[in-house]
Amino acid sequence: MTPAIKLAKQRGLNYQLHEYSHDSYAASYGLEAAEKLGVDPVQIFKTLVVTTETGTLAVAIVPVDTTLSFKKMAKALGCKKVQMADPKLVARSTGYVLGGVSPLGQKKRLPTVLDRSARAQSTIYVSAGRRGLEIELPPAQLAETLGARFEDIAES
Repeated sequence: MTPAIKLAKQRGLNYQLHEYSHDSYAASYGLEAAEKLGVDPVQIFKTLVVTTETGTLAVAIVPVDTTLSFKKMAKALGCKKVQMADPKLVARSTGYVLGGVSPLGQKKRLPTVLDRSARAQSTIYVSAGRRGLEIELPPAQLAETLGARFEDIAES
């Protein structure tokens, strides 16, 4: 059981787990999840960790078929600029390996922004803490659990 699943159970979240056989050669883990689970990519979200110009870490959750807009994320955080965080720093602060970073159950609670497109979905899928395992839950429950804000942070 991953920390993400443990947290979902503790909080009594309305969730479902979905497991699939992960291909380590897949070009995009998120698009692989959509394909193997037979789910529209607009429902599958990736968890990205960024660092601000002051070194503060933050989490961005965006659909897998989009990219994170650094400019929009910086605006959402109220800072000048952001960039992707160093993978070793991500692992140390979240407790997860890249490709399996869940927004739930991270070691350190980081400021979190969820792309506003999630609101249009009744449920979304995010990593459950390891490659090949997704957790499906209502976006409002995810945001409330994480103390996340909905903002426009993705671009096609």
